[in-house]
Amino acid sequence: EVQLVESGGGLVQAGGSLRLSCAASGFTFDRYAIGWFRQAPGKEREGVSCVMNGNERTNDENSVKGRFTISRDNAKNMVYLQINNLKPEDTAVYYCAAALRSRLWIECPIIGSFYGYWGQGTQVTVSS
Repeated sequence: EVQLVESGGGLVQAGGSLRLSCAASGFTFDRYAIGWFRQAPGKEREGVSCVMNGNERTNDENSVKGRFTISRDNAKNMVYLQINNLKPEDTAVYYCAAALRSRLWIECPIIGSFYGYWGQGTQVTVSS
């Protein structure tokens, strides 16, 4: 059974940092791209970052760029999202998701429709 379990969210003051973790099980981890997405209340889901062997991407939008860093540890079946200089607009539920890597992919997708497996999410709340 495929499982993705996020952790590391919480309440943090603006300017602080968090490291979110995504623990994966039930599939051949190194064959999959892992993405991080977030959804704020009343807003559409937004792709934040993704990683697959040999490629990492972060959303280029100014709201994210330069503050989010993704990494993966294939030995532990873990993916991490480091978020620095948190802002109130980062408040959202953060999800990790898994997609079987396509041979056609030059880079991992930061679009949710590519991903077939999703975790339950972890809440990040940033106070001003």
